[in-house]
Amino acid sequence: MRFKSIALSGAVLGALLIGANSEAAASSANGQQVQAFTDLTNAKWAEDGINYMAHRGTVAGYGNGTFKPEGLVTRAQAVTFMVRELYPDKLAKADLTYKDVPRNHPFFREITIAAEMGLSGGFPDGTFHPDEPISRAETAAFLSRAYQLKRGTQQVSLTDTNTHWAAEPIAIMSSNGLIGGYSDHTYRPDRSVTRAEYAVFMARVIRFERAAAIHSQNWDKLISFMTVSEQVGQMLMPDIRQWNGQVTTTVNDGIKSQLHNQDLGGLIVFEKNIIDAKQLTTFTHNLQAEAGDIPLFLSIDQEGGVIKRIPGGTNLPGQMALGATGDAKLAEAAGKLTGEELKALGLQLNFAPDLDINSNPDNPIIGMRSFSSDPDLVTRLGLSTMKGLKEAGVIAGVKHFPGHGDTSVDSHLGLPVLNYDRERLDAVELKPFRAAIDSGVEMIMTAHIAFPTIDNERVTSLKDGSSIPLPATLSKKVLTGILRGELGYKGVIISDAFTMNAIAEHFGENKSVERAVAAGVDIILMPQNIEGAHQTLVEAVKSGRLSASSIHSSVKRILELKSKYGLFDQSESLTSKLASLKTVIGSPEHLAVEKEIATRAVTLLAGRDQAKPDLIQSGDSVVIAAADEVQATQLKKQLQLAAPTLALKIDTILIKPGKASEALPAIAKADYVIAASYQFRNVASQFNWSDTQTIINELNELKKRYTLLSLGNPYELLYLHNVQSALAVYGKQEPNTAAAIRVLIGQKEALGTLPVKIQP
Repeated sequence: MRFKSIALSGAVLGALLIGANSEAAASSANGQQVQAFTDLTNAKWAEDGINYMAHRGTVAGYGNGTFKPEGLVTRAQAVTFMVRELYPDKLAKADLTYKDVPRNHPFFREITIAAEMGLSGGFPDGTFHPDEPISRAETAAFLSRAYQLKRGTQQVSLTDTNTHWAAEPIAIMSSNGLIGGYSDHTYRPDRSVTRAEYAVFMARVIRFERAAAIHSQNWDKLISFMTVSEQVGQMLMPDIRQWNGQVTTTVNDGIKSQLHNQDLGGLIVFEKNIIDAKQLTTFTHNLQAEAGDIPLFLSIDQEGGVIKRIPGGTNLPGQMALGATGDAKLAEAAGKLTGEELKALGLQLNFAPDLDINSNPDNPIIGMRSFSSDPDLVTRLGLSTMKGLKEAGVIAGVKHFPGHGDTSVDSHLGLPVLNYDRERLDAVELKPFRAAIDSGVEMIMTAHIAFPTIDNERVTSLKDGSSIPLPATLSKKVLTGILRGELGYKGVIISDAFTMNAIAEHFGENKSVERAVAAGVDIILMPQNIEGAHQTLVEAVKSGRLSASSIHSSVKRILELKSKYGLFDQSESLTSKLASLKTVIGSPEHLAVEKEIATRAVTLLAGRDQAKPDLIQSGDSVVIAAADEVQATQLKKQLQLAAPTLALKIDTILIKPGKASEALPAIAKADYVIAASYQFRNVASQFNWSDTQTIINELNELKKRYTLLSLGNPYELLYLHNVQSALAVYGKQEPNTAAAIRVLIGQKEALGTLPVKIQP
């Protein structure tokens, strides 16, 4: 097909070249924000397509916010756009050329590649006519050939194409809804195509192909239609707690900007993002609506116990409380009800269960978040919790590989180092992870902990210039060598939060992000600088520091998991979601499980007869001594509710640090004392136990009835002496403390078994 030749002035040709080769296009391809176009007022119908292709780095403006949507697209530009999409990194063969496309032509590379790959052809006389405008017919031919489209099912009647040379490609495009005719049923195939039209045509084809890939679950094909920006965006999961100094509870402009500019694949939700169940469900629904054709992983830390996020939901007593019950069926029920509530709220990924073996009483961050210090018990209950979450349709993201249970440093605050040999790691830390992998776990979170016996590489700390070992999150030997290689793990690897000092202080975020991905991490959780992390990964891929194939593998794992859990099906209406909340969140069935776990977890730590603690009796004057006024008030209220017929006189006193003696007069007047103890998020051996010992000594001296009530990590008897009556409930939440009260008034027995070793 020959086109009428037109003369192009140097100025016009230069402008067209700017439109195709401008720095704006390159910047967009590198994941940077695309400048908004200001001259689309008369091309609103094409605005979405233009912006879509500009964001992909395929088309660009002329500077100063102009796009010139009515300008014509040349043959050279048309094939350039396609080559950018399909073969962005391919090199041209110098021996493929046309008479009118010299090697110094601005589009020599793209025209040559298009010819080599069969995207377009020249004319019989060996010319290409690179600067002639492309027609609607040739556009259909170029695009249908480039994307190997087949006829669709839509019936379109066009009166002026049946005998046209491009009748078949026009029919292919129209039958798939990719092009349309005019109101008089004509297509006008020989009409020149504007920049707006060509952007829309390409956007339709790309979206069509992406939708087809999603429908057929052909993730390799979908990835081939994703830009580098989109691919690495799937590997980022930031938090969104605040924007412009305000807590984020709705889809604001800040979230929209991050979702679209960094092509994010997921977000993690915290308490600040949550007002109530209705608001959170609306929020997650609107986030998914904003995400585009690839849904978001919306995640949360909902371990139960001390790590909980959902107000109004079922407040499970925590993992160590489950450990005290030793009941795998209860653990499965806990996982299932947690999953059911999260799924109803629009959350599909829970960073639980915690598979750490809390073998070190001085662990300042895991403690009662662990099921036990026994690897077998952690394994059994961990697998059951995973099973329950999966039954509810929620992904279990187990943590913290290879194990955070034997540290005395909080990785939020510093870099823990474990020097155990491999034999010990296999017997203890790795045991539940190995079993989880064998049971099909689909996501594992890494630990910011160094294991020098596995990886002895050392780096210079940016914090103080010291030589420090490499944490597991950044170690290829740990993640690729052991986790993927030796243990055969096929699922998604997600890092622990990059806001934690174990990473943030020592390594520099951008280098750490790149190194984590190179080590084998698929998703970076909570980068501090989202834009910087995204740009670092884009540049690392484009420079070859990170291989495109490894990114492809990570993104494929992510997409497969999203599909497996139904994230690509977002058909349920918000109205339907909100209507179902009342039957799920905090339902009677869920609360019954909560109560059973708490009741069966109560553990006797000490008793005068080795069978039960001292009991509260009718008419007693009871003093509740605690370091926290809220806790004391909660216990008082629960005692009043549980024992209305005992005619108790109940008072509360606060044990101020270093001033326990001030509480002694009130204790002396009491018939019974509940001494509440709470130790968590600090090193147990460095905790101020002297105040509690002062109270215990006084109670023993006065021969009072009392119970030391352990509300946190249950290690009191390692540091306190001569305790005559003590219970552990593994949490200061209301279900835990209410269960303790029922034991103290004789309604229930303490049936739990201490799940950690206490060896004074």
